[in-house]
Amino acid sequence: WPEEGRGEDQRRRKGGSRRRRAARRAGSPRRDWPGEEREPQAPWAPDGLPHYPAPRQPPLPPIYAITPTYSRPVQKAELTRLANTFRQVARLHWVLVEDATRRSELVSRFVTRAGLPCTHLHIPTPRRYKRPGLPRATEQRNAGLAWLRQRHQHLPPPQPGVLFFADDDNTYSLELFEEMRTTRKVSVWPVGLVGGRWYERPVVENGKVVGWYTGWRADRPFAIDMAGFAVSLQVILSNPKAVFKRRGSQPGMQESDFLKQITTVEELEPKANNCTKVLVWHTRTEKVNLGNEPKYHLDTIKIEV
Repeated sequence: WPEEGRGEDQRRRKGGSRRRRAARRAGSPRRDWPGEEREPQAPWAPDGLPHYPAPRQPPLPPIYAITPTYSRPVQKAELTRLANTFRQVARLHWVLVEDATRRSELVSRFVTRAGLPCTHLHIPTPRRYKRPGLPRATEQRNAGLAWLRQRHQHLPPPQPGVLFFADDDNTYSLELFEEMRTTRKVSVWPVGLVGGRWYERPVVENGKVVGWYTGWRADRPFAIDMAGFAVSLQVILSNPKAVFKRRGSQPGMQESDFLKQITTVEELEPKANNCTKVLVWHTRTEKVNLGNEPKYHLDTIKIEV
């Protein structure tokens, strides 16, 4: 009986080999026969050539945009324009900071419907600093910096990412975000419609910033607008005391006072084709005329504007 069983197995194996050889001669597609191992093969593209999957690319460095905002008739309109831009930028996290003692219902509803990653903070500006001629949005920008440092303080370096200060009265080209994403330390570029000129910009020679084309106080250490630079996240984390200062800071000097704490002019990285292209504009919405708004005979419904 054992001998008979082995003979039957041998006949099955020989028959299987004959069937495989016959199928190959006839041009039949190869099948996986029991007990037969096949070498791995590359998938085939429609053009008949082998297709190999592309190597996995590293994720894009995130961009953190800190935006101070305050209550005014055009606030929602400004934020809507900004959100429509940010929504088209990959891996952007919006840090929206209200100048208020608590989150307003208008901005809270707006953030819920914005359709992009957003952190909603609030901190009021002390009344003594709301006089004309004093720097604005200092507390709000510092609150955004504190949130960013707290979020990343327990994570090991290096931590890729870029920070920039996106005021809500500016207009941004999408190209600007691709330019700033490769920032190693501090990058700079021109800003349009600022300083009483068509534009202001860093002057670049041989790939290095050597001066400033500006219409106001060219003697500033960094004669640049708040919308004209970005900072590496690693630089922000490595300089935990770098903040916007109230004491001793003059209007128009906040950019210089902040950048002096983290970099030098020689280290600046020119972007936007060596600072020859304008990719952000300080547009500022026109002051709204509400002179015909009634005081007594109001509409029967209340509409958020």
